[in-house]
Amino acid sequence: MRIAVLGGDGYCGWATALYLVSKGHSVAIIDNFVRRQWDYELGVQTLTPIRPLSERLAAWHQLTGMAIELFVGDVSDYDFLSSTIKTFQPEAVVHFAEQRSAPYSMIDRKHAIYTQTNNVVGTLNLLFAIRELQPDCHIVKLGTMGEYGTPNIDIEEGFITIEHNGRKDTLPFPKQPGSFYHLSKVHDSHNIMFTCKAWGLRATDLNQGVVYGTVTEEVMMDEALINRFDYDDVFGTVLNRFCAQAAIGYPLTVYGQGGQTRGFLDIRDTVRCVELACLNPAKQGEFRVFNQFTEQFSVLDLAVTVQAVAGQMGIKVEIDHLPDPRVEAESHYYNARHSKLTDLGLKPHVLSDSLVDSLIGIAVRYRDRIDPSLFVPQINWRSTQNERRIVSETSKQSYLAKDTV
Repeated sequence: MRIAVLGGDGYCGWATALYLVSKGHSVAIIDNFVRRQWDYELGVQTLTPIRPLSERLAAWHQLTGMAIELFVGDVSDYDFLSSTIKTFQPEAVVHFAEQRSAPYSMIDRKHAIYTQTNNVVGTLNLLFAIRELQPDCHIVKLGTMGEYGTPNIDIEEGFITIEHNGRKDTLPFPKQPGSFYHLSKVHDSHNIMFTCKAWGLRATDLNQGVVYGTVTEEVMMDEALINRFDYDDVFGTVLNRFCAQAAIGYPLTVYGQGGQTRGFLDIRDTVRCVELACLNPAKQGEFRVFNQFTEQFSVLDLAVTVQAVAGQMGIKVEIDHLPDPRVEAESHYYNARHSKLTDLGLKPHVLSDSLVDSLIGIAVRYRDRIDPSLFVPQINWRSTQNERRIVSETSKQSYLAKDTV
């Protein structure tokens, strides 16, 4: 197939682009490199030393002889995006080109507006470009399990059948997003669903859980192809943070009591899920939702697991609890359906098989690059103005001592 990967220089996008081209698909990456700019803005860097995209692509071509086309530009620029769609003529578009950090969206008004404008406008541009130029193209959109929130009922895959006052209907599952970022994803889902109904587009919304791991078969071929490993308090995942902390013997910092539960999956499953969606496209006019995760864990479950595995590796590490800077339930019911991708043939990896080689081992390998100051949360959901990185040592110690921010 001809598949365009929007945001192909990012964490999920890079692994997906390499995987798809290795499976024989013709792939184009569309990116404006803004993800790298956010690192400069925040004063952080990925734990793994990633190369410029031009060097990554050159190394891939030299190693495999396989070429990946590159289009540099911003999806919020309709003229650029439409000309790219017209030139490449994709059969499927994988849309990763969004600001994907909840903490980033909660820094202040400016970052909230940027997140929603970038994400919602970019997706709308894609929908209009597909309608005008490639109406049969299948849109595979990266959503998030965070759209659902943590309801006190089982989470279905996108839709729920209800009975009310003697009548019955199947409706979109209620949305309870927990940040301006998650709200942008809800807006995306509604816009995509509407255009499928109104224009006859075809789309799959992949409501993804938290992705972990740096290792795929393609990335392992050479260090020049290595993927991101974000562990900071804005773009880093909780599991990455725990692994980086364990690598240097720093206490694992659990927000609150750690009862917050989410779905997780290996990056190797992410790329396979994307291909399965492309190979089994939605029907014309169909908007379908797949919950894309393989296991679910509480934050404390993850901390205990990392602590145990680190101990087996000869690394002793403690668990510490910090006040939760987010507005979320300390503990809650969480049971989400996730069978549709398995039905299509996904054979999932499990976290226990990935912790040493793909997570803690990588963190240990690059531990000289770890900056412990990035572990401390500096963005408070209850504040309308957060000052990034301007935190005195006294303030840091106060937070670590479990005082309120």
